[in-house]
This record gives sequence, structure tokens and C-alpha cells, in this order.
Amino acid sequence: MSINSLSALSPKTWPFDGKMLPQTVYLVGGSVRDALLKRKTEHLDLDFIVLEQAVSIARNIAKKYQAGFVVLDAERKIARVVFKGTTVDFAEIEGNSLEEDLWRRDFTINAIAYNPFTDELIDLFNALKDLQDGIIKMIKSANLKEDPLRLLRAYRQAAQLGFVISPETQITIREFAPLLTQVAAERVQTELGYLLSHPQGMIWIEKAWKNGLLSDYFPAATENLGIGKKVEIVVEQLEKDWSNLEVELGSGLRNTVKTSLLAIAKLAILVNPYPEKAEVELMRLKYSNAEVRSIIAVIKGLAKLSEIEVIQMSVREQYFFFQQIGKNFPALAVAAVAKGISIEEINCLIERYINPDDPVAHPTTLLNGHDLITALKLPLGPIVGQLLTEIQIARAEEKIFTKGEAIKLAERLIEVRKDLSSF
Repeated sequence: MSINSLSALSPKTWPFDGKMLPQTVYLVGGSVRDALLKRKTEHLDLDFIVLEQAVSIARNIAKKYQAGFVVLDAERKIARVVFKGTTVDFAEIEGNSLEEDLWRRDFTINAIAYNPFTDELIDLFNALKDLQDGIIKMIKSANLKEDPLRLLRAYRQAAQLGFVISPETQITIREFAPLLTQVAAERVQTELGYLLSHPQGMIWIEKAWKNGLLSDYFPAATENLGIGKKVEIVVEQLEKDWSNLEVELGSGLRNTVKTSLLAIAKLAILVNPYPEKAEVELMRLKYSNAEVRSIIAVIKGLAKLSEIEVIQMSVREQYFFFQQIGKNFPALAVAAVAKGISIEEINCLIERYINPDDPVAHPTTLLNGHDLITALKLPLGPIVGQLLTEIQIARAEEKIFTKGEAIKLAERLIEVRKDLSSF
């Protein structure tokens, strides 16, 4: 493994002038590791450690280049500068020397330091060999105990790098596993999110669960861990006829919620199958209300599909089914097939969903509530919504096609049914 690999970290590639840094400066962590592995990333992350004035250096660079600036940890003197396509973190050396700082890090492969001005590489722990061997090895157990999130991070990095965790490190992880619950739930959720979004993530989630790291968060996952590992295989199977599936599964619930529909599918398999208990588990991990609603919708959809013969569902039943599952249907589809429902069985629902003009999965309105109120002189109230629903279903059943026919149907419903509560 050649130091030439680190040319990717040359000052020439930085979005700021290297002269703004002191000569005694080191790049550390993931950027050095990834450069040595020749891993290509769309977003460049640079982690610098300096002897002093880390926050001031970051602030001056941000000011000169009108970049984003934030103090990440005032006590530990860590600050971040954000450029387009590049994030740069600055931290002061912990302890009295670079060596002492590196001894405090999590894993050997993340404790290689590089001086970009002198091409000096500092490898105290023979981490270059660990990189070649594909092994994640702790520096010392006390470091994992100090920040138990590092226990879960080992699995995340194993998934992302395609590495294995050393036996000694796994023993320590099992010993300290109960400490993970002391970590802020938001931090645990972030690491879990990386695993959920990675194609090999469920394999490592299973290993983390069996080593006691995630069993407290997903106590009912015992039988479903194997099912969760099938999700990525199911996606490949469904993609043959559902060309846009990968894009839909990779999208977030909305712009403000980054959890993808693929992660929603996996979470619906991991959590308790009873919605009330699942909600408690998800809230403990600080998932948002929108994320919880989506996961619960998939859980309820799975229960529904296990109770009925899909092919025997009436148009009315399918209509309400799609109303309840909404945009979460791709997550439901992959979770359902992973749990053993055949693709053939739910294919009729899939065909409806992927057809944007399907009146059952994607109904469009012939008229709105105001139209009904005006035409039939109706009072405001639940009756309007009930009539609109019946009109939507009648259109899906191809019983009506025009606005006029919709109004006539509403008139008949009012005449025939005095009590509209059954609509």
C-alpha cells in the first residue's frame, strides 16, 4: 500500500489555500484511510488536527471563502467548515502530542496520520497491514468503553469497507454491548441509518444484534433477522419488471426526512409486529413522527396481506388499501415478498401502483367538495367527504366517467341512504 495513494489528499485538491494552515498539521481518520484504500467518494471529508487555534483557523478559512462554519464541540475545540462538495473539520490534538491523540482513537485503520506538506505518514499501530488484510481492530478496549457508540460503528465500517472485525475486538464489543444504551438515541439512530442504507448492512445488523448491541432496541427481531437479509435480494427480483423501484426505495419520505423507503422496509421487519409496541421502540430511537407513521403503515399492510387472498380483493378493498399505505407501497412490497408472500400474489397491486393513471392506486378527482355542496345544496360536514369517497370508488370500478355522472351518483346515494354513516 503506497503513500502515493494519498495524492488524493494533496493541498491542490482542497477548496482553500493550504498556506492558511500551520506547517504542523495532520490529516487523520476516514479521509486518510479511504485515500490509502483508493476509495472514491462523491463528497470529500477532511479531518485535520493541529496543535492549537483549531476553531480560529476554521473561522478564518470560512470567512475568507464565505463558507459555512460551525463549532462542533467548544470544549474539545472542534470546528467545521462546509464547502460545496467538501466538509473540513479542525480539531486540536488531544493530550500533549500527536502520539497521545492517536492512542485515544477507536480503530487502528482510523488512527493513521498524514502530514500533507511533508508527505510524512505516521502509523503507530501497523494499520497499513490491517488495511491490506481488511480487519477492523480496536486500539484498546478503554477507548470503546469511553464512547460506546464506537461499538456499533465497528459494524457500520465493516459493512461500508467490506472488512471483518477482529476476534479480540468482537469479544470486547460483546462485553461492553450493554453500554450502548447510555449513548444518545440520535447518535445510535445515525449509525443504524448507515447500516440500513447499505446493501450488506442487514448482515452486520444481525451480527450486532447477536452480540448484544441491538437486541435491546429490537427485542422481537429474533426470527426476522434472516428475513431482513432477504430484502436486497427481493429488490433485485422486483426490479426486473419495476424499473423505477430502486429510485423510489432510495428516496426519502420527504425533503426534511432522510430515511429512505428501503430503510423503512427493513425497520418494519426489525421492530415488533404489533403497531403499539413498534411505535414505542421507534420513538425510543428518536425517529420522527413521519418515519414512525410510515413504518407503522407498512407493519399494518403486512398484517393485512397475511390475512387475505390478494387476488380476491374487490376494487373497493384495494382502493382503501392504497389509501392507507400511500407512498409507502414500495417498502411494503419488498418487505412482503421478503416475508414469504409470492411476487405473483401481489403482482396485481404492483401493476396498479406502477401505473400512474390507475384509478385505484392513484385516484384523481372528477369534482371536489365545493362542487358537491353547490350542486346538491349540501351542508358542510362529513357527508361531503363520504360522498367523494364513494364517487372515487365508483370511478375506479368504471361505473362513472364524468362530473355529471358523479353528481347523479351522489344524488342517488342521498336518496337511497338516509344514514350516511356507513359510506
